[in-house]
Amino acid sequence: MKNNIKNLCLLFISLISFLINAERFGDPGEIIAIKASYADADEHLTIEIDGSLYKLIPLPYEKQNDSIHIEEQKIFINPKDFGESRITIENNSMVNLSKEDSDRAFRESKKIQKALNTFSKILKPDLNFINPVEGVISSRYGKKRFINNQPRSPHLSLDIAAAEGTKIISPSKGKVILVGDFFYAGNYIIIDHGFGLISSYSHLSSVQVSENQLIEKGQKIGEVGSTGRVTGPHLHWTVYLNKVRVNPESILKKNFLENLL
Repeated sequence: MKNNIKNLCLLFISLISFLINAERFGDPGEIIAIKASYADADEHLTIEIDGSLYKLIPLPYEKQNDSIHIEEQKIFINPKDFGESRITIENNSMVNLSKEDSDRAFRESKKIQKALNTFSKILKPDLNFINPVEGVISSRYGKKRFINNQPRSPHLSLDIAAAEGTKIISPSKGKVILVGDFFYAGNYIIIDHGFGLISSYSHLSSVQVSENQLIEKGQKIGEVGSTGRVTGPHLHWTVYLNKVRVNPESILKKNFLENLL
């Protein structure tokens, strides 16, 4: 009898230990929520559910079949096959860059990275995004990408095809932190929604906002175009959390917040 009780106690202790140290799991490009303290609310994007505070953690695409550590929690990122995307660009100079174009693209990438590092801790996103444009999804997040049969970086954005001039709106309130005409992105906008949640919009035919402008959800920011490196008119929409590119379709789901836990 004593041995049975001892074995049950050991089993219970093992179960508690497993639960404490259990890994969280999630797909690349998704966002999960982990318990937070109220001190975290000043530094991280947090939400309150049933009286408890949670901070939102993005799961990087490049960490598939690996894990990340957030404080004492280990989060495993599932491997996932997103498929592939193959496009042909007739203008070869947009694929195999000259030194001048390569230098320009490098300078522009640094400018974008600087913008991604300067998000506001005053703005607080509502995490209830709306679709920025009416159109047809032409390439989803995560696809392996081949341009003129050459392997390139994965497609960590959402492409929405629409007619030239179709209205683009802001999916949430925010502040415009970068506007420019870039080699790859063409006419380009970055919006800071606060606490590391940032969105960008590429290939516009026209831009109708300016840097440092505060904008509301649903406000027109520009129009669909085919500027930069493209095969046709579409919106290339990227969403970042803590500089990690996440799946925009996830944030558009009506039950996004409910499924975080």
